[in-house]
Amino acid sequence: MKSDFSRRFYGQVLVNILYSTLVACLVEIFLIANVDMIVNYLEKTQGSLSPALKIFRMGTATTILYVIAGIGIFSLTFLLLQRKSIRYIGKIAAAIQNISEGDLNIQVEVEGDDEFAMMAASLNRMEADIRELMDKERESERTKNELITNVAHDLRTPLTSIIGYLELLSRGMPMEEEMRQKYIDIAYTKAKRLEKLIEDLFGFTKMNCGKIAMHVGRVDIVKLLGQLLEEFYPSFADKGLTYELTSNVPSLEITADGNLLARLFDNLINNAIKYGAEGKKVLVKVEAEEEVVSVSVVNFGYVIPEGELHLIFNKFYRVEQSRSTATGGTGLGLAIVKNIVDMHGGTISVTSDLNGTVFQVKLKIDFDVNRENFRAIG
Repeated sequence: MKSDFSRRFYGQVLVNILYSTLVACLVEIFLIANVDMIVNYLEKTQGSLSPALKIFRMGTATTILYVIAGIGIFSLTFLLLQRKSIRYIGKIAAAIQNISEGDLNIQVEVEGDDEFAMMAASLNRMEADIRELMDKERESERTKNELITNVAHDLRTPLTSIIGYLELLSRGMPMEEEMRQKYIDIAYTKAKRLEKLIEDLFGFTKMNCGKIAMHVGRVDIVKLLGQLLEEFYPSFADKGLTYELTSNVPSLEITADGNLLARLFDNLINNAIKYGAEGKKVLVKVEAEEEVVSVSVVNFGYVIPEGELHLIFNKFYRVEQSRSTATGGTGLGLAIVKNIVDMHGGTISVTSDLNGTVFQVKLKIDFDVNRENFRAIG
């Protein structure tokens, strides 16, 4: 492509040279014929020539004059033919100067298909890339500041409570054993929340930096979900919730990192318990097809506003801040879920309405390995 541009450009220059040469030759022939005729006429009518006209009777000087005139005519003609390219080069040079001074809102119109057009297109792309890079840098700086602010706030809140209750206990003030135990329980709960926040923060940071290595193996996703739901039984009981696991296959093995997958669904189930307590029930559905398994975690509690659904997987994003703070959310759980799904080459989506809030994860499966299990579907 680049060589084609070069050939067209050099071809255009060559054509302009030929045109300029032709024009110079025609004008030269016209001048030689007419000037010589005029000089002869003046010489016959006036008997003698003025000093200026005598130059045209001097062979060498006359030749030099005609050569100079020819060069001038050629140069002027060539310049006129190339003026569009020269003007275009000027635009490109001005744009480069503006970009070098920090103005990234300059766009050079791409005219034609020669090397200058390619240069203008490349300049526009470079400008767009620089602008995008600067936007990313600003976003990175904003995110870093947001991270520091959120982490400082989320660490300080439970830490302040822990220090306060431990200070009361350390004073040795007389108090009922029931009240003492209550303070200890509150401090312990706050400490566990602090531990969860730190774990989420380190986990998210490691995932973002690509420092978590996947240990891939065969994982029975139906069995994994069943075990996780049993482990959450005390939390379900504490919130007055029931749960149900349904699957269209008795078991299903996929290629995945078992620990990361457990963390993924642990976060989704924990999220359903926190925000679905009003609905009294949590459903986990497994639907296997030939190439994809879909796992849906459904709760019937708080409905997420439609305008906030696209933000739900952003780090530190919380639906209804006061509500999230009350439930102890760190704002990192769903961001971690999204990262784990991406690491496994899957997809995750969320819908929320009066029929329930549904987090749906889709992961690839090997049909041949699960051929026997799929017979249960039909």
